[in-house]
Amino acid sequence: MNTGILSAALAFLCWGLFPLYFHAIGDVPPLQILSHRMVWSLLFLVMVLAVRQPRVFGSFAASALLLSVNWLIYIWAVNNGHVIEASLGYFINPLVSIVLGAMLLKERLRRTQWMAIGVAALGVAWLTWQAGSVPWVALALAVSFGGYGLLRKTAALGALEGLSFETMVLFPLAAGYVAWLSMHGQNAFLNTDSNTTRLLLVAAGPITAIPLLLFASGARKIPLSIVGLLQYMSPTLQFLLGVWLFHEAFTPDRLVGFVLIWLALALFAAEGLLNRPQAVAKQA
Repeated sequence: MNTGILSAALAFLCWGLFPLYFHAIGDVPPLQILSHRMVWSLLFLVMVLAVRQPRVFGSFAASALLLSVNWLIYIWAVNNGHVIEASLGYFINPLVSIVLGAMLLKERLRRTQWMAIGVAALGVAWLTWQAGSVPWVALALAVSFGGYGLLRKTAALGALEGLSFETMVLFPLAAGYVAWLSMHGQNAFLNTDSNTTRLLLVAAGPITAIPLLLFASGARKIPLSIVGLLQYMSPTLQFLLGVWLFHEAFTPDRLVGFVLIWLALALFAAEGLLNRPQAVAKQA
């Protein structure tokens, strides 16, 4: 009670002294003052959270960094004719999730599941050998999003709160970069003559946030191994778009590697279906 009274009294004292502050910056237009209050308040609160709850801040700062790396690589891959290679990254990603779940979260995998992982790894090795180089784009996408999934599953905040905090961490950097682009006349949002382009850029918000909210919510409720299984839906669609819509090269040699990965998926799914009745019976 006493602490609450003291805190409330200090708050009202600060608000009562606000005229001194605003009078001192009276030469600045009110709208600009409001904008600065928003930006610097956000930065200050992030700093406070970093001091008071460093583990929470560190976890979400790391997940935000992994998510940014994943986005950047994926956007570059799509816009530079590497949709199929990007899909390979997300085919590998479930393997990363499954292995992380087994190693760090102690999720137990049965022998057939390990066999599926081995077959998929063989497919990745085949693709690497055929290409003559390590598929860095695919591996970077797989590892970055696999790590992000692990951090979100073990996060201290819920889906909406966690994504909001990740966005808070990234906002100052993104806002600063957009401001720099505007100052140098390179802001695509301002320079384009197409309203469609502007609408599509604005739509990046919900297009980005909605799948992440769904993913973060689902990842906290089901085993990471199941998350890995479901993630095969995304690269399958990306692969089909790369082949049929964007007409990227897909040789028979590459097909062999993808078939091995698809075989691993089928093996993993079949094993899960066969063992599902036993798992339900144990829960009952």
